[in-house]
Amino acid sequence: MSSKTVVVAGASGFVGRHLVDRLQTEGFRVRCGTRNTVRAGSVRPGFNWVELDVDREETLNSAFEGADALVFLVHRMRDGGDHLEDAEEAAARRVLECAERAGIRRIVYLGGPAPKDNGEDADVSEHLRARLKTGEVLRSSTKVSTIELRAGMVVGAGSESWLIVRDLALRLPVMILPKWLKNRSQPIWVGDVVDALNHALSHEMTTSQAFDLPGPETLTAQNILIRIAARRGIRPLMIKVPVLTPSLSSHWIRLVSRADYEIAKRLVHGLTQDLVADDAGYWNEMPERTAVPFDDAIDRALAAEKKLGGAAAFWENLAHSLACKAR
Repeated sequence: MSSKTVVVAGASGFVGRHLVDRLQTEGFRVRCGTRNTVRAGSVRPGFNWVELDVDREETLNSAFEGADALVFLVHRMRDGGDHLEDAEEAAARRVLECAERAGIRRIVYLGGPAPKDNGEDADVSEHLRARLKTGEVLRSSTKVSTIELRAGMVVGAGSESWLIVRDLALRLPVMILPKWLKNRSQPIWVGDVVDALNHALSHEMTTSQAFDLPGPETLTAQNILIRIAARRGIRPLMIKVPVLTPSLSSHWIRLVSRADYEIAKRLVHGLTQDLVADDAGYWNEMPERTAVPFDDAIDRALAAEKKLGGAAAFWENLAHSLACKAR
């Protein structure tokens, strides 16, 4: 059991909610940072909610005072506007300065993977550049040890990236396959991410370092869709097309998925390159830990969903029926 005080910035988000529950059971004193403490407290009462806005230094100073560690889970994909990279870099510098001033000794940052150049005219998405820059800034301190964990798609009910592929797989009896769906990634179960974040808080490392946090399988985006559909007994008809850019795809996804459009648009642009780790990354620091297989992660995510009703249930049942008939 730990007696450390940990600030979780972004505690009301998808990963944050899972992490806070875990840290509470581990005995950490957890300050749950969010911009809207009233709303967060009404949704999840019984937690220590503190105001934390990365654009307002006074809230950072207050939230960090007397804390031992910070888990940074904030991203600006929904509200970063046209200058996401600049906004996230400025926020990271502000957070680091306040953390140093407060005497925080460890920052754990959940970032995104570094894209691999597929030998084509690569255009790294702004949201991935922003996440990598944030990690670079947080690791630049000589006073705070920062562990950056770089994960791709996090699988679990409530994840926007999961929601996109889940809805596409289960709502389309016929799928159009653009060229970028051949690119590979390593999706990871949210529980594995939480375990790694928790471990990193107590890692004995005194310097700063970035680690990949890959899931157990390397899959193309097409493979991911097929595997999700298969868990519900669906075999959609797939048609390859030579041209369908990420920009056009994001509009198509808008019609099918319940995911936030601004986030979906940025995430899809991140799929234009492979997002694959060179090695086991942070799992080398946790050799006893075995990551959850992708099919098991799918089953857990689907089981954790709220029951669909109304039009959503109708269209998914219809898509299932049409996909079966198409075969």
